Amino acid sequence: MTDPTRLFDCLRMHVENSPIPDMLAAKEGGKWRTYGTREVFDTVNKLTAALAQMGISGNDLTPEGMDKVALISRNRPEWVMVDLAVQQTGAVLVPIYPTINVNELEFVLNDAQVKLIFVNDEELFHKVLSIRDRLPSLREIYTFDHVSHAKHWKELLDTANEEGLARAAGLSARVRNEDLATIIYTSGTTGTPKGVMLSHRNILSNVQACLPCMPPGAVKTLSFLPLNHIFEKVITYIYFFNGSPIYYAESMDTIGDNLKEVKPQMFTTVPRLLEKVYDRIMLKGGELTGIKGRLFFWAHDLAARYEINKSMGFWYRMQLALANKLIFSKWREALGGNVLCIVSGGAAAQVRLIRIFTAARIPVMEGYGLTETSPVISVNRYDVKQRMFGTVGPLLPGVEVKIAEDGEILCKGPNVMMGYYKRPDLTAEAMEGGWFHTGDIGMFVNGEYLKITDRKKEMFKTSGGKYVAPLTIESKLRESPFIEQVMVVGPERKFVGALIVPGFPSLRDWCKQHDVPDAPNQILIRDPRVIALYREIIDSYNKYFSHVEQVKRFELLPQEWSVETGEMTPKLSLKRKVVTEKFHDAIERIYLNGPHDQ
Repeated sequence: MTDPTRLFDCLRMHVENSPIPDMLAAKEGGKWRTYGTREVFDTVNKLTAALAQMGISGNDLTPEGMDKVALISRNRPEWVMVDLAVQQTGAVLVPIYPTINVNELEFVLNDAQVKLIFVNDEELFHKVLSIRDRLPSLREIYTFDHVSHAKHWKELLDTANEEGLARAAGLSARVRNEDLATIIYTSGTTGTPKGVMLSHRNILSNVQACLPCMPPGAVKTLSFLPLNHIFEKVITYIYFFNGSPIYYAESMDTIGDNLKEVKPQMFTTVPRLLEKVYDRIMLKGGELTGIKGRLFFWAHDLAARYEINKSMGFWYRMQLALANKLIFSKWREALGGNVLCIVSGGAAAQVRLIRIFTAARIPVMEGYGLTETSPVISVNRYDVKQRMFGTVGPLLPGVEVKIAEDGEILCKGPNVMMGYYKRPDLTAEAMEGGWFHTGDIGMFVNGEYLKITDRKKEMFKTSGGKYVAPLTIESKLRESPFIEQVMVVGPERKFVGALIVPGFPSLRDWCKQHDVPDAPNQILIRDPRVIALYREIIDSYNKYFSHVEQVKRFELLPQEWSVETGEMTPKLSLKRKVVTEKFHDAIERIYLNGPHDQ
């Protein structure tokens, strides 16, 4: 076929060029169920026909005129099939995080005037049902799981007929490269959700530019990052266009087991999950005694010195080869044993972790982008010659970046969004001067590699007028196994403070060794010996920061921040405003004389 111009063209290409028995796969009833290329192709076309028969279409192909179909589900083959079918009708998919609160859900469904919604299960069905009376545009709710008193999505498939298939073919033929494909509402860290409008051209240009950056040919993959985020959606279409099978993890809790079952060659992650894998490895390493323990930490220290594209000398290479055989082979086995690379995005990854994993023959390709840029702006390539630790890699072909006078990263290219849905004011503000303003501060290293130094909005001034970039400080502090999460505070204050969620497994281990009695988190963090330990840890890291950046006081918190408790976005970024409001009293205590004052 001719070169693809719409995202759904990948289906035809898959059938013609690279049909496979496991284009999509997921656990059903405890066993892996695979969907071959032809089955996916036929199911999507039937669903397209059924939707067309219901009157779902692109209408006049304007963003406001196109029908909207919402999807609120965990990752599963049905998610992707609905996405492709909606695209083929010319309608617009509105994907929504399953963890969304009811008020935001009502806002999104009404703002987009959603006509149909597909939901994962009974819980989400009832979530939508609870606001159904306040959703005038919503005509029907379909479920992927069987739910009593709800319409199952396969009922739609059964309605497809020849007339519908003919109508569907006509609708898909009308869809153009520049037409709107999806509206992704970004919850962000503050305010009302904004609907980012991405066209087929936006996403497809990103997919095509990313393809040469990945391992060559088809690779077996595991998917667990939310598909309703543009990062996982784009990587899905990269897999489709290079003929790679996609296996969906059952849940975030089963990733470890699913990795061993699927043995993928590639997967995507966010730094927070990478940190958790590393922490678990280090915790197990800490339990080793004698020669095994010494070997583990010898190998770890060796990996921490690793450099790419630089001669490390014969003796170092020999030692690392031995470390890989004795120690790191077990790390790779824990990830299934076949991983060629991991792609990390969504937030800044710790350089130390990328260095260590890469030395262990688990290359981590860190990239950078935003929902508004479809998302990739730059990425470290699979080809080691185009990778640099501490950066987010070279720009994608066709994407332009310039650094503004204040250090902000500005972007231009076919990947930049059409705009914010129904918000020309916000669009004009974000696109001032014809460049998309990312809100991130950065620089180029060696004129080629983009380096992110902070979020513009997250930088703050102390009362002494000095600027502080919190992300750099937080990333460094999180290197300690005793620090699970941290948020630097101090706008308009005399000095920098920090809210710290301890790494409780490491802390309890330390307590055992130092005869500190075990106790609930709430009591443990008030123990003077624990506070003294954290004072020492903070002091040991303060030497890496300028005087104004040094953390002078801190507060320990008893519970991890999460999506469920509201402090993290679904892609595991910190909601600073929420944390600031929720832990107002703890922040105030930082700025009173306390037991850990310097």
